[in-house]
Amino acid sequence: MAPMTSARPLTKKSWLLIVLLSFVGQVAWALENNFFNLFIQDVFNASLADVALMVSASALTATATTLLVGAWSDRVGRRKVFIGVGTILWGASIIVFAYLQTISLALAGTTAAAMAFGVTLTIVFDCVMTFFGSLANDSCFNAWVTDITTEKNRGKVEGVNSAMPLLAMLAVFGGAMFLMIVRPDGTVTYDYPLFFIIIGCSVIALGILVLVLMDDSSPERKETGGYLKSVFYGFRPRSLRDNRMLYLVLLAYLVFATALQVFMPYYVLYLRLPYILGESYVFIMAPGIIIAALFTIFYGKRVDRRGFIRSVVFPLVLFVAGCIVLTLFTDAVFVFAGSALMLCGYLGAVACFGAEVRNNTPSGYVGLFQGVRIFMVVLIPMLIGPWIGSALSASSGTLGFGVVGDGFTPSSLVFLGGAAVALLTFVVLIVIRRIRSKAE
Repeated sequence: MAPMTSARPLTKKSWLLIVLLSFVGQVAWALENNFFNLFIQDVFNASLADVALMVSASALTATATTLLVGAWSDRVGRRKVFIGVGTILWGASIIVFAYLQTISLALAGTTAAAMAFGVTLTIVFDCVMTFFGSLANDSCFNAWVTDITTEKNRGKVEGVNSAMPLLAMLAVFGGAMFLMIVRPDGTVTYDYPLFFIIIGCSVIALGILVLVLMDDSSPERKETGGYLKSVFYGFRPRSLRDNRMLYLVLLAYLVFATALQVFMPYYVLYLRLPYILGESYVFIMAPGIIIAALFTIFYGKRVDRRGFIRSVVFPLVLFVAGCIVLTLFTDAVFVFAGSALMLCGYLGAVACFGAEVRNNTPSGYVGLFQGVRIFMVVLIPMLIGPWIGSALSASSGTLGFGVVGDGFTPSSLVFLGGAAVALLTFVVLIVIRRIRSKAE
């Protein structure tokens, strides 16, 4: 089954929408990933089990939504309405978080009941927000980008897209500094309602802009068989046979994403340790993120010129080298160098994998394969990677840097674990190269 190609060049308007949707969408995801956990703990005294439940429920919601809505948008041959309306509802659902404390206090009889009810409301509305975000962004925006790009420009586009998650994280943490509140006891919290309203309104404005400016890609409609049959098309043996190269690329991407998840959930926690960087960690992270983003934006063009295999090896090597440096050294200079190498490798590899996944996605099934992509490169790595990192920290004893007495302080061995898993990516790449050599 041949991958989809488009004859239309990217216009300035398309580029504007790609940049805005990618950046603002990632700001919304960065808010969820980094501040909803703080919010539910600060405001409602949630336990670690509550936080874990919220994260798991959100990941499952994102995967299910992308599978269901991606197939739906393929069947109706439309992307714009899903992206525009979904983005508006996404922003509205974020604004709701500004009022959850008021709602829980109004509906519950006692303060203790309000706290418990607030935890439940936060988890439920996190899933609601994730539903609209995945509908607009993971499902249809990603499908729209595949629809309007070709093998000649997908690397360039993915270079921009791949830089956005970390730039968005930088924007969210930078904005949070202006909304920081220091309590009388010295602990830090944030003006969460204002934070949620600002970002929610920004997302709503973007959704309106999409409805005004976006040209629908009008993908080829695929209505053969029932709806549920099309939803699970990507998991059928026939689909694997017909799109073998796509699944091999996704497998390599899965291995790399798992390597990233071994340490990324603990990355900031590790940098903030008093004997690593302490609270000055932002002065190491911020320049590293900017360097990595610029590297990826320019490196994406190489993918278009040199092809996937020749391009992906270099960032993988950078990633492994950065992880090894972070494992072995704790001096600020080395932590910065290791972080910069790791982040450049991470974003550069993601750009290569993302472009090649688009290049091998079959025509007429672009939307439904977004669900397969999320399942393989988000859900599975998130379910496996963090447990590897946790096990390494918990069993490290005196090895590595980090105090692991409470089981939650990460050891530097999480980076070594990430490097070891990343090396397995080369095994899949060798298989891909051999298959392509035989086909030529």
